[in-house]
Amino acid sequence: MVALGRFCNVRFVSNPIVKIRSTMSEEMNMADMVGKMMDMQRKMAETQETLAGVTVTSEAGGGMVKVTATGQQRITAISIEKEVVDPEDVELLEDLIIAGVNKALEEASDRAKEEMSKAAGSFLPPGMDLSRFGL
Repeated sequence: MVALGRFCNVRFVSNPIVKIRSTMSEEMNMADMVGKMMDMQRKMAETQETLAGVTVTSEAGGGMVKVTATGQQRITAISIEKEVVDPEDVELLEDLIIAGVNKALEEASDRAKEEMSKAAGSFLPPGMDLSRFGL
């Protein structure tokens, strides 16, 4: 009991019905959230499978070196034109291969981020930016 001034005494009693409704509501929200998380997990797994089938090809040295990578950022092919293979200038070939691989991986990464963002976007509030999380 709390005394408010000289003329008024107030007693605060918690309402058990309100607590039950609140608890049921919280349980329903939790179940809904778990369901959404499972849906998101399934969607992300599907996106990973899709990315395994996505390929990007990039070029270096004006097309002298071509590198193909999957959406999962795995190099699957490197093609080198015969004209660029010079035993006297191996360093040039090495540089072209590195440039081609880096470019292919960057393109594959961008594609993966785009696909993952699409997958996650359906579960997020409008306007929420996931780029700082790599998505």
